[in-house]
Amino acid sequence: MKLTGFWKPTLAFMALSAAAFGVIGCNSGGKEGDTSGSTAGGTANSDQPPIKIGMIASLNGENQPWGVDSKKGAEMAVEEFNAAGGLDGRKVELIVEDTGSKPEGGKAAADKLVGKDEVWAVVGEVASGITLQAADVCQEAGVPLVAVGATRVDLTEKGDCIFRACFTDNFQGAALAKFAYDDLHLKNVAVLTDRKLPYSTGLSDMFKQVFISLGGKIATEEFYDSGNIDFKAQLTNIKSKNPDGLFCSGYFTEVGPIARQRATIGLNVPMLGGDGWDSTKLLDSGGDGIIGGYFLNHYHNSENRPEVKTFVENFTKKFGAEPATAMGALGYDATNVVLTALKDSKAKNAGELKTAISKVAGMKGVSGVITIGPDRNAQKPGLILKVTKEGFVPEKQVEFFKF
Repeated sequence: MKLTGFWKPTLAFMALSAAAFGVIGCNSGGKEGDTSGSTAGGTANSDQPPIKIGMIASLNGENQPWGVDSKKGAEMAVEEFNAAGGLDGRKVELIVEDTGSKPEGGKAAADKLVGKDEVWAVVGEVASGITLQAADVCQEAGVPLVAVGATRVDLTEKGDCIFRACFTDNFQGAALAKFAYDDLHLKNVAVLTDRKLPYSTGLSDMFKQVFISLGGKIATEEFYDSGNIDFKAQLTNIKSKNPDGLFCSGYFTEVGPIARQRATIGLNVPMLGGDGWDSTKLLDSGGDGIIGGYFLNHYHNSENRPEVKTFVENFTKKFGAEPATAMGALGYDATNVVLTALKDSKAKNAGELKTAISKVAGMKGVSGVITIGPDRNAQKPGLILKVTKEGFVPEKQVEFFKF
């Protein structure tokens, strides 16, 4: 099929001041991974009660690297907003709930934020399977949700309250298929899919559809379940089909061991995957087997764009190190989608804020310029990264397109 509909930014975004930061509070008083119920920006002086914005994040469990980064990014966004005067002097309070990296945790966290805390909007989550559960809660309550990193296509089909600040798997899968076919000149790719992970199944489906449409062939597709540690049977079957590439659509937690085991059986073909690879833990678990692989991500700390430089500098100053994953930037961007809508509309409730979020356009985020499309998905670019022994290196910018 023809790749059409390249996006262009339409409005200039007024950057929020980063001159000062607000005060962070934490109900739990615990360590980084035990911050359920934490708040940010709610203690600043104001004659009016703060506007409550909720966040759901995996602060514990296997997705913790993403959850912690997204929380930090959201805190930065709220602190900058409040330092710049808030909404005509009225401050925003960020209330963070831990999902524990579980779908049921997403539902429970959203129930608490919407029911008890009466937030005007919810930011999060990173994982599609977790976000889908929270989306049901928010849609029923009429509270807008802006997903941080949940790329599964059908998420925003839940209803008019559900948005996202990241790209979708339709774009991600198409971009990876096009890169594999046009840039790596692969013609016969095998696919390895986590059948328990909605993100993985959706991304694999899109990759296959586009790769075939471009003229490529799918040598075979093998499946595994999240939590597996032995993939030799699947990899042996894949090797017997003589593919010239391997597309792995799962999370870094399994992709690392897959890469290491791939190398041990002599399946020496390029590996590709999506933003689920994004963790420095991939380098440790994948060893030499992951070196030379490619994956699509939302941005990289080393990019030369002013938005990236400023964000990384401020993040490092506040937290003592650069963001470990792209979810720091996406947590920041997703929260700023809400705050931009709030400031532009001067919304007085969740319903008005929902309408304002749908009109966000041309917002200069760290992960790229963001426009919320009519399908409530962010129209934005992606970045192909190559895995090296030194880390992830930008390979190619991919402008937004529709397949």
